[in-house]
Amino acid sequence: MLSSSVSTLLTPAAALGLALITAYYLGARQSRRFRMSNFKSHVGGKEDPVMQYILNHSLREHPALKKLRLKTMEHKWNPMMVACEQSQFMANLARLVKAKKAIEIGEAETFDFVFIDADKQNYDHYYERSLQLVRKGGIIAIDNVLWSGKVLSPAEDDLDTKSIAALNKKLHRDVRVNLSMLTVGDGLSLAFKL
Repeated sequence: MLSSSVSTLLTPAAALGLALITAYYLGARQSRRFRMSNFKSHVGGKEDPVMQYILNHSLREHPALKKLRLKTMEHKWNPMMVACEQSQFMANLARLVKAKKAIEIGEAETFDFVFIDADKQNYDHYYERSLQLVRKGGIIAIDNVLWSGKVLSPAEDDLDTKSIAALNKKLHRDVRVNLSMLTVGDGLSLAFKL
């Protein structure tokens, strides 16, 4: 029988592992590669003293998860990893809605929480499918909605940025959800299904 501390650790670790594997396969088409430092958020990070203060005074990371995150930072696909403060925030949201079932994208059933962080050109498709999968009152969390600020003025040939910007406009008008767009990580939209 597993101890409660090990059991508590396994669920987020399994979710992180699944997210990393999914990100690896979905990210294989991405050409953008860069490295993040150990405690760097997608927005600001070590260069931003306010963001560093937030991380130092709010991030609660189990030593095993920290070890996993640091090991992942060594992988060439580390940019696909969700920012640590964003991961903690979404875990708190899942606790808030007492989520028993969460999905990153895929299975048919009614879920409490959906997290979309995949190829950007299909974000609208994932969002529409998520609306079918998530229960009323559930949350659809959409990552990278600021896309390093590129959504402010998408280049004509940048299909990823144009897709994200189009979804942001759609979300703003969508009467099926209540919406909050946050500057957590590289931008996180929370769509609460009505």
